[in-house]
Amino acid sequence: MNSSQQELIDGHAMAFNLPDGAPGRVISLEAVASISEQLARPGWRVEAEALAMRVIPCRYLRNMSSITADMQKSLLRSRVAQVGLGGLGGTLLEILLRTGIGRIRAADGDSFEESNLNRQALSNPSNLGMPKAEAAIHRCTQINPSVELDAKAIFLTTDTLPAFVKHSDVVIDALGGLQTRLALQKAASDAAVPMVTGALAGWTGYVSVVLPGAPGPAEIMGSNNAAEEQLGCPASAVTWFASLMATEAIKLLTGEQSPLAGKMLVADLNALSFDMIRI
Repeated sequence: MNSSQQELIDGHAMAFNLPDGAPGRVISLEAVASISEQLARPGWRVEAEALAMRVIPCRYLRNMSSITADMQKSLLRSRVAQVGLGGLGGTLLEILLRTGIGRIRAADGDSFEESNLNRQALSNPSNLGMPKAEAAIHRCTQINPSVELDAKAIFLTTDTLPAFVKHSDVVIDALGGLQTRLALQKAASDAAVPMVTGALAGWTGYVSVVLPGAPGPAEIMGSNNAAEEQLGCPASAVTWFASLMATEAIKLLTGEQSPLAGKMLVADLNALSFDMIRI
């Protein structure tokens, strides 16, 4: 660790009783921003190196009972490639930013329209017509400026997906519809990167984790979007499935095994039925 950075972190660290009552040290987001600017280093790196010194960034204090300091450090040093910034994707991005995933690459070539307002977390009446990628960048600066977000206003294709997922630790399939999912699954597998995928129509949907070389939902779900278009996407269902996807991504990024690897959790939130299906 750079000695000047260590001195700056030490100088800004404050004594604090941690959530479990143990004495510890914390560092504020203002201090992280100041050190980041002074050293021209991204905020996630400053926070990760503070954690290596057992100094907890205040914004992650409420993670500590469920996500340890070492796990948080791993998350900050992680790279996620997320395709889609709509319903599932907007909520997923919100969760990943608040959780502290250090580097996120995202892509969505779509722009907001009024029918998105019922469930897409990045949409609001003032940004209708705005590219979803642009709204994502703005939201990142509001929520967690320590995160490096590279959001592109493009629709990825079979030709461009391999480069997009390369060098990531986890791929997240938050695509709307089913047409591009098989190509994304193949690109993630070819890059030897695990993928979290999910989809819903109405109150029913699925979440799965696809390990490199393993089969995934895209091979059995087809490419017909009729169900989603006819049944719609209620906000509470979108949030539920996105939250489960984010949880599985966090497990993978912190070295834990996902119980959904090679399986699909199919849920009907209206009937409250949950089925685990082996792929």
